[in-house]
Amino acid sequence: MPNWGGGAKCGACEKTVYHAEEIQCNGRSFHKLCFLCMACRKALDSTTVAAHESEIYCKTCYGRKYGPKGIGFGQGAGCLSTDTGDHLGLNLQQGSPKPARPSTPTNASKFAKKMVDVDKCPRCGKSVYAAEKIMGGGKPWHKTCFRCAICGKSLGSTNMTDKDGELYCKVCYAKNFGPKGIGFGGLTQVEKKE
Repeated sequence: MPNWGGGAKCGACEKTVYHAEEIQCNGRSFHKLCFLCMACRKALDSTTVAAHESEIYCKTCYGRKYGPKGIGFGQGAGCLSTDTGDHLGLNLQQGSPKPARPSTPTNASKFAKKMVDVDKCPRCGKSVYAAEKIMGGGKPWHKTCFRCAICGKSLGSTNMTDKDGELYCKVCYAKNFGPKGIGFGGLTQVEKKE
């Protein structure tokens, strides 16, 4: 039957929607006042709507109903939420409920083990924590211990070499472990054979 004297029918209230008050979403027309989240009844617009088949939701309720399940999902980055959406009529509990996690560690030795397993600095033998760690020669070092073993010069990635687990600046390494002769390691003369 043709639709005489009006526009499309509203997806929420089934009454005629005239052009001046029409909002379209997912191929359906809505009155501005009927364009509400089906769960929390919050007013929607083009930036907050999330459609699922013939239903419309705000992004929060859509995430609760159709998004990943678990603590921290459906709420945005950095948020933890245990809200199940029950107050909105979103029956989200699927399967058996999971038991709550205890707030204190059940095995204190795991925590103690993590504290003991901190890397040790090869130079001073003390613990090296992430905030002060510099890697060199495949080992963690304190920033203050990351120096040449001979001259004590502070090292960086461009002037560091390692030998037998110890760090050297390139100059000291060349003098002590590099090739010998004229032009190498600081020698300027060749001894005469007698």
